[in-house]
Amino acid sequence: MRRPVLAANWKMHSGPTEARAFIAAFTARWTPHTDRTVIFFPPAISLTTVIHALGGRADLGVGVQNIWTEDKGAFTGENSAPIAKDAGARYALVGHSERRHVFGETDAQTAKKCAAAARSGITPLLCVGELLAEREAGATNDVVVRQLEAGLSEIAADTIASMAIAYEPVWAIGTGKTATPADASAVHAAIRARLEKTLGQRAAEVPILYGGSVNAGNAKSLLSAPGVNGLLVGGASLDVQSWAAICDT
Repeated sequence: MRRPVLAANWKMHSGPTEARAFIAAFTARWTPHTDRTVIFFPPAISLTTVIHALGGRADLGVGVQNIWTEDKGAFTGENSAPIAKDAGARYALVGHSERRHVFGETDAQTAKKCAAAARSGITPLLCVGELLAEREAGATNDVVVRQLEAGLSEIAADTIASMAIAYEPVWAIGTGKTATPADASAVHAAIRARLEKTLGQRAAEVPILYGGSVNAGNAKSLLSAPGVNGLLVGGASLDVQSWAAICDT
């Protein structure tokens, strides 16, 4: 995966009708690129609509925003990795800050979700990031490395080498505040250093994305920062022109 990765997290926006129109408009102006990976994470109900609308384009991937830890069972309202895989998902977000801080997802659950994705042949995109209070206390790297180690604790090195990590400082998500390129580089370096302990030179294969109030105006400076290999984009990915501009960066 070590090409720039540009991931659109639509969160709880865009039902099937809106998603179909978005993909039609986006693909009309977005020509295939082989030098970057573009991934859509629509709501689960819109997943198959997006997949069908993409018409099999290999340059555009689709993932789910969340999976449960088990492959099947009495878990009303949840989606499993095998179900997501059968629907056509190639990726799964794990540990997004909203899952952690709105829904109470624990480090232990992120480990099980990464393992569940790997079992089903879905690539996990593990999200890590600190709260504002943790940053102000100087604990950013400690928090990020703890979340990283937990999320990777139940999967094999080969799986880790083929996945992606996203650093998304919680204080910068949906707030309009963005970590500076230097801030992002520093945390990405800490993530890379921890990956090297497990993977050695293969750690270079893992793309590390930045997420947190990314938009068309700051995408270039963030992508130019040392160690930033892609972007996880929320609100700015809901507008076709904005998202296309970010993907063109």
